[in-house]
Amino acid sequence: MQRRQGRVNAGLLLLLYQISQVGLQNIPSVTLGVLALNIFLFLNPVRPLPEVCISVNEGFYRKNWQRLLLSPVHHADDWHLYYNMISMLWKGIMLEKKLKSIWFAYIIAVFSVLIGVVYMVLEFMLMEILDDPSYEMNCAVGFSGVLFALKVLNNHYNPGRVSSVLGLQIPSKYACWVELVAIHLISPGTSFAGHLAGILVGLMYTMGPLKKIMKACAGGISSFTDPARPRDYYSEYYGYPSYQYRTPRSYYDYTGGLTEEEQLERAVLNSLNERDFGGAVYNNEQ
Repeated sequence: MQRRQGRVNAGLLLLLYQISQVGLQNIPSVTLGVLALNIFLFLNPVRPLPEVCISVNEGFYRKNWQRLLLSPVHHADDWHLYYNMISMLWKGIMLEKKLKSIWFAYIIAVFSVLIGVVYMVLEFMLMEILDDPSYEMNCAVGFSGVLFALKVLNNHYNPGRVSSVLGLQIPSKYACWVELVAIHLISPGTSFAGHLAGILVGLMYTMGPLKKIMKACAGGISSFTDPARPRDYYSEYYGYPSYQYRTPRSYYDYTGGLTEEEQLERAVLNSLNERDFGGAVYNNEQ
């Protein structure tokens, strides 16, 4: 909490305002629960960020497996929380009503843990291929890996749509890949491996065996069936990148009422005017 004292959490206030504009009664229960959990842990973190972020060193070598549960629901700063939770709000409204609350909660839980595992595998592969031991120290927090996976699901259940990524009209099925590369080029300090892990887990669910495995493990708990093509509850929104742990940075000139695409473009414009946009990758060498 010390790092948040003495400053106004403008991102948190804007997030609460946006939630109030949607209305609590219009937010499905699991989506609302995820929002509440992330906000609560932002205000009352279980531990400092260096002790909850996930890395090869901490998760694999030191066997701190609890970080698989803690890292997705902790955020580097209030704007990191804002962008991720706004993305979760819209994706949750679209997907939870379609997949039903019990199954959606199951997806969130499984994805949160599995993405952390895939993230460590990717970082380990980068370490071996590039012969760079620093990759095992890269320690990431944030919910956006899950959001990238949900983006894959949303595009799967809403085929044939066109999405705007930084002003470019991209078929939705390719949008997550374009955004993955664009975010990494614009903001090198974000977790490329974390976002890629989310996309891969989403594809494991939509095109691979993950959904069948989850259904088999759930047994008779879920009555999930693939729904028909969904209603378009809201136009598609896009999430903001997760951050590897770094010191908070200042943002300015954000206003309510913007779509996620507009917010992302605003952040990109800000990034071009801020020398410290990328931030430093946190290497947990304790």
